[in-house]
Amino acid sequence: MKEEQGFYSFSKQTLKRLPYYYNYLKALQNDGIQNISAPVIAKSLNLNEVQVRKDLATVSESGGKPKTGFEIEELIKCIEHCLGYDNINDAILIGSGKLGMALLSYTEFENYGIRIVAAFDSDNHIFGTEIDGKPVFSMEKLPDLCRRLNVHIGIITVPSQNAQSVCDMLVKNGILAIWNFAPVHLVVPDHILVQNENMAVSLALLSKHLQERLANNKTTPGTEDIP
Repeated sequence: MKEEQGFYSFSKQTLKRLPYYYNYLKALQNDGIQNISAPVIAKSLNLNEVQVRKDLATVSESGGKPKTGFEIEELIKCIEHCLGYDNINDAILIGSGKLGMALLSYTEFENYGIRIVAAFDSDNHIFGTEIDGKPVFSMEKLPDLCRRLNVHIGIITVPSQNAQSVCDMLVKNGILAIWNFAPVHLVVPDHILVQNENMAVSLALLSKHLQERLANNKTTPGTEDIP
């Protein structure tokens, strides 16, 4: 893998494709398949073959071999290393409502390098309880726990009107990366990473694509009532 000053030299688009490669390769590995070629990956994932070759050449340590292609186990390890899946990062979650509870109960996060160690909320009725083994604390305890646990990832699942103040609190207490599920733009310093998961935008895009697909696939006039 190509690494410069601690950072892998691949584009954001490549970074977005890597999880798709990873999931596909893991499925093949579970089926007992040991080798795979770039053309097969490209066809299976409906991607451009040249782009797939470039992506895999960027992350692979050994590169593909003629006739046999890539060794799946080695390629999986390389992608895991690039994405940080082989290095569990502790995270905290703020907002233990229905969405927060769902994320706290999701058991697959550790496969992707994230472990939620605690949740915080303003509802004093749930202080001291646990959600799927994760303790829920009051917001007042956040600064102390952030320092003691040396946590740098924060997940925001609070209502939009509270998201910025929660974000400010996280930044103030050493959080460097924020996974934001609140439908609001967060204002952060330049050194803070923010990944937004705006479901309203995703649904709007899905609806728009569906409308376009249906419009393009209209039945040819004059054939609707054929018996």
